[in-house]
Formats: sequence, structure tokens, C-alpha cells
Amino acid sequence: MIIGQKHRVKKTSNYLYSQQNILYLFILPGLVILILFHYLPIYGVTIAFKNFNPIFGIMGSEWVGLKYFQRLWSSMFFWRVFKNTLVINLMQLICGFPAPIILALSLNEIRKTIFKRTVQTITYLPHFLSWVIVGGFVVNILSPSQGLITIISRLFTGEKSDLFLLIEPDAFPWILVFSSIWQSVGWGSIIYIAAISGINPQIYEASIIDGANRWHQMWYVTLPSIMPTIFVLLILRIGGIMGSNFEQIYVLLNSNVYSTGDVISTYVFREGLGKGNYSYTSAIGLFQSVIGFVLMMIANRTSKRFGRSLW
Repeated sequence: MIIGQKHRVKKTSNYLYSQQNILYLFILPGLVILILFHYLPIYGVTIAFKNFNPIFGIMGSEWVGLKYFQRLWSSMFFWRVFKNTLVINLMQLICGFPAPIILALSLNEIRKTIFKRTVQTITYLPHFLSWVIVGGFVVNILSPSQGLITIISRLFTGEKSDLFLLIEPDAFPWILVFSSIWQSVGWGSIIYIAAISGINPQIYEASIIDGANRWHQMWYVTLPSIMPTIFVLLILRIGGIMGSNFEQIYVLLNSNVYSTGDVISTYVFREGLGKGNYSYTSAIGLFQSVIGFVLMMIANRTSKRFGRSLW
């Protein structure tokens, strides 16, 4: 009898093992895409250390070592766009990162389903609009002839406003920040809403018994429960702090605001595709990736002190 039980257990384990092997096939397409489009192109990083010529290819181009990195570090224009990229992303991190969290917490407190779904739909919609369309909205709203600011100025002062914020260097970063929040806040709140929906309702019931009101439940139950999700997304956001939304900035950028609005991605676009400086822009991209990786490592190490980390 014992031998029969062992045989059945072994047969069951073999069956489960074979079923798991079949499930592993589901990750195969994603693994192939990861290798083809994320790992194999890493070989192209060597362009940053060569005087790349499309005629000779990567292998045939002359090796120049750190020549383009030295040019990068001595370039006044690069450090300007480096500072602009860092400043704009820090502004978006401080102002934009809490926005979807606040929206998700607010939606969670709404009890009327119809109103809640309506608000969700309205806040989600801008995410599906391209930045060309959103940029057109921004330009029309800020237009000194028929824009919203002009209409408000006429309403309160009776005079037409000649102020065009899109050509004001000090105002341009804030336009990028607030337009980005408007476009992405609804979509960004989805993951927090999903995390909130996974909270055990018994925790809320226990807090009510302890005398907690709605504010106390949000502050002491909901927010701590989604804190792991917040930390993970914050670390990933910090890791991408040297990147930028090229489409958004390219649509709104103009020569009047280069001093505060020109970022690494737009600079690389002009130098790489516009002037054909492929090796120089590859060096910029590699430098940008290394800085982003270091920042993510620092953020992950710091978050470990709070008991949260990616690894």
C-alpha cells in the first residue's frame, strides 16, 4: 500500500512538472523579443568609442576610444541640456509623481459609482491623445490672441493680454510639467487603484470598530497598504530621471526657450539625425544610461532602509 502511494505521488509530481514545462512556453515570445530588441542592440554601444562611418559599418569604423566622451564633457551645450533635463524631470517628479496617487485615493473615497466611472473616463482620455494633439491644445489655450488666458484677462481687466507663455523661458518648464500631469495622471492612477482594490476589507472593518473615520482609514490603512507599489514606481521613476518625453518637448519647443527647455533627447535628435554625429550622440546616450542606472541603484539602496526595494 505504501509503495502504491509513493507511485501515485511520483506520477502526480511528474504530471505537474510536465504541465509547468508547457507553461514556460508562454514566456518564450517575450524572451525572444527581449533578446532581439534589448540585448542584441547593446553591441551598438561600441559606436560611442569609434569614429562611426555608415559606409564601413560598426566593425570597419576606426576606434577612437574616449574621444567623443571628452568632447561631451567639454561641451557647453551638453551641460546646458543636461541641467535642463535634470531640472525638468525633478519638477515632474515632485509635482507629477504624487498626482496619480492623490487621484487614486480620491476616487477610492467616491461612493457614487456613476460619478466615479465618469471621472475615471475623463481623466483616462488624455492618455490616448498624441502629443501633437495635446500640443495643439496647449498652444491654443496659451495663445495671446484667442487663448484662455486672453479670455480671462479680457473678462477681469477688459484689456487683451499680450503674454505668450510658450516663449517665456521661465514659464516653459512649468508648462511641460502641468501638461504632462494632465495627460498622464488618469492612466498613472490605474495601478494605484488596482493596489487599493487588493486591500483586505476586514482591515477597514477593524479600523471602523476602533473608531476610525474616512480620513483615518485613508491615511492609516489605504496609504500604508499601497506603499510597496509607491516605492517600486518611485524607484523606476528615479531611474528614468535622465530621460524625457521627446514628443512632448519637441512639439512645444521653440528657439526662444532653448535656455530652459532644450533637453538631452532634443539635443541628440539635432546632433544625430540633423548633423549625422552618430558617435557623439551614442556617447551621450551611453552617459545618460549610466547616470540613470546609478541613480536607480542609489534609490533602491535608500529605499531598503524603509523596508522596500526592487531587489
